[in-house]
Amino acid sequence: MSNTARTSYIIVWLFFLATAISAHAGEWIRINQLGYLPEATKVAVFMSNDEHAVSSFTIVDIFTNEVVFQSTSSEIRTTGTLGQMKSTYRLNFSRFTRNGAYYIRVGRCISPHFPINSCVYNGTADYVLKYMRQQRCGFNPFLKDSCHTKDAYIIYHPTKTGQYLNVRGGWHDASDCLQYTTTSANAIYQMMFAYQQNPGAFGDYFQANGLPGANGIPDIIDEIYWGMDWLSRMNPAKGELYNQIADDRDHIGMKLPKDDPADYGYGPNNGRPVYFVTGKPQQRGKYMNATMGAASIAGKFASDFALGSQILKPFYARFAETIGKKASDAYQQGIEQPGNCQTASVLSPYIYEENNWVDDMELGAMELYRQTGDEKYLQQAIEYGRREPVTPWMGADSARHYQWYPFMNMGHYQVAASANSRIKTEFIRNLKTGIERTFEKAQDSPFLYGIPSIWCSNNLTTSMLTQCILYRQLTGDRQFEEMEGSLRDWLFGCNPWGTSMIVELPLSGIYPHQPHSCLIFLNVGNTTGGLVDGPVYSTIFNSLKGVNIIKGINGGGANNYEEYQPGNMVYHDNMHDYSTNEPTMDGTASLTFPLSAYQEEGRQQTKTQEDKNIYSDEGIIRADPTQKKICLVFTAADKADGAETIISALKKNHIHGGFFFTGEFYQKFPNIVKRLIADGHYVGSHSFGHLLYAPWSNRDSLLVTHEEFDKDMLKSYALMRTFGINKEDAPFFIPPYEYYNSTIASWAKQLGLQIINFTPGTGSNADYTTPDLKKYKSSKQLYRQIMNYEKNDPHGLNGHFLMIHFGTDDARTDKFYKMMPQLIKDLQKKGYQFVSVKEALQIR
Repeated sequence: MSNTARTSYIIVWLFFLATAISAHAGEWIRINQLGYLPEATKVAVFMSNDEHAVSSFTIVDIFTNEVVFQSTSSEIRTTGTLGQMKSTYRLNFSRFTRNGAYYIRVGRCISPHFPINSCVYNGTADYVLKYMRQQRCGFNPFLKDSCHTKDAYIIYHPTKTGQYLNVRGGWHDASDCLQYTTTSANAIYQMMFAYQQNPGAFGDYFQANGLPGANGIPDIIDEIYWGMDWLSRMNPAKGELYNQIADDRDHIGMKLPKDDPADYGYGPNNGRPVYFVTGKPQQRGKYMNATMGAASIAGKFASDFALGSQILKPFYARFAETIGKKASDAYQQGIEQPGNCQTASVLSPYIYEENNWVDDMELGAMELYRQTGDEKYLQQAIEYGRREPVTPWMGADSARHYQWYPFMNMGHYQVAASANSRIKTEFIRNLKTGIERTFEKAQDSPFLYGIPSIWCSNNLTTSMLTQCILYRQLTGDRQFEEMEGSLRDWLFGCNPWGTSMIVELPLSGIYPHQPHSCLIFLNVGNTTGGLVDGPVYSTIFNSLKGVNIIKGINGGGANNYEEYQPGNMVYHDNMHDYSTNEPTMDGTASLTFPLSAYQEEGRQQTKTQEDKNIYSDEGIIRADPTQKKICLVFTAADKADGAETIISALKKNHIHGGFFFTGEFYQKFPNIVKRLIADGHYVGSHSFGHLLYAPWSNRDSLLVTHEEFDKDMLKSYALMRTFGINKEDAPFFIPPYEYYNSTIASWAKQLGLQIINFTPGTGSNADYTTPDLKKYKSSKQLYRQIMNYEKNDPHGLNGHFLMIHFGTDDARTDKFYKMMPQLIKDLQKKGYQFVSVKEALQIR
């Protein structure tokens, strides 16, 4: 072993030694586990259950173990005590912008490692749609079954009570089977707004019914249409609005939706009630709710129908026209019946206690103005907006459940973005005042967190994050950027508990394993992509009915986080805690804007084109399918018999390929590696030890631990550095056996690496097969498969990573790589251009 290689391996060993002591007793560093955009604010939080004076911190490169950042005194701020923590500090490293993968060190305590790059938010807005599909009522693509197909029977209508109304579809509200216009309409609007602002952040991987398979329509549009179709059914005629399906008689134990045993008087699982909007108080068990009108619901219908008529027009033109015609009627009903409309319950005291309504009418008026251009709607929006300049929860210590909803007044933003300069200034001031109030309340928090810990506090967090982003984008004023960052990072683990609040995002980090859900209870799966409620005040938690938290670590991965509880609020990753760990549909939908906004900002920071690559399990399996470009990629573990043929063919045709080698190959064939580098090819990793990451029979499970994966990859890159290949030169790698899953891809992203893989369909990767195998393919067969695929696929070989093994077993004498010159020639005749890995992925 050379001295250089030996030094590299020592660096890997030192890293894992540091990792082993990262959980230094009683000290923790909380970070955004997803990572950071280079130009974003970046603040970690150190906390210790002992008194600890922090005078400096450093940032260390994971791959080289070199200190790359040394703090100054101004970048450290002591923030006092927090619960059992006697010392807390904010560690600001915003001025560090270098791409890479790192950890923070404070004394002997180190943080989890994290990436900094422009792609850390890529795909995250699409990711949370997994939960939206999981929540579908009617046909559920996650369960591949249907539920509540007999909904619903009208109640509270003066003439139609008892009649059947087809209101199938929509989403279940949370972990029960209830459905509310209040939350569903807001979810639809949030997704429409996200798509309108950042369309390039959304891909197409699912059909309209939610099952896998592209349909030519962005998945978020499919989800919007699914919800909007239901919303349109909830307004079957002019003056006829409906507010909810079912009620808390649903709460009779954990069950799959298709097995719902609830009986509302029509027989078990035989139809549910749908509540007509009367504008008057409705039953609440022995109580009545505090409904005073219909405007809060009517305004939501109006804004959704008006904006939806524009968003859906390119995809569902007739439906868009239909809902567009309903918008003004719904809005007029709000004018005629001013006041709030609350939901109803029968058995328990918990409802959505929405008190405000002028915000809904403001947004409805604004979207009608944008739809029609009629100035009267703009003036009415301004008038409504002036009646509630600031959403009342902002800066407050508490509020009742959904008392001020939606939690962010999107109407203020739309007025500010559309009106003249005087009105714009006024409504920007409204947005700013809400932010200022929250910022003032955040000053005593080590996490700069000024959100009241009421039910669904994470929804409020997301709403204030959205308001901060929109204010910054409207004005260019960055004075609240640190709080914006703290709200963003709170959701991904920079909080007292060190957990992401979004299920399985990122998979490489700590996230809720035991959300309050029938899927967990029945061992069906997790609520992937769902935003859980978040912390509540201890006083709220202690007053709740039906919560049975067993102290300590529970089975199935539950964690009560007793050591980290701040005292004034609590969060438990425990299935039995419906107050802090239940995912919500509307909160999840509200994530689509901030996540897509950060993806777009990352793209703008690097001035790259929209990501048009095709992903599978978070790995890129095809570049832009609209471009007639092919990238030739080659993998090898320990064989190089094709080297001369392949290198010569590429050189003759002026093609730069991508080569991915194991540690054994680098050590066995150093001269070939050097030759490829000299010729300008992309030379990267195929892992060090050629590990099989998952069983062939169960791709979703694992054969390696996170630590084993990291150690192997760091060892691979340490060896590559001896050839002058730095991680920045080769951030893409093809996994061993070309086999991986989403967990492996997430672990790679935490290291700042991106998996790519061959494009399926051509079968070229079978060029390793030998005649004794049943799946053996001769070179002529492989060639015909490639050309047939090119002929029959709608996009041909556009964007393909066409993979050929760099060497194969001696038992295969029919070497496919010998056909490369002819293959290149024939595909060039068809107009294909052969490009490098980075050119295919549009990386400059």
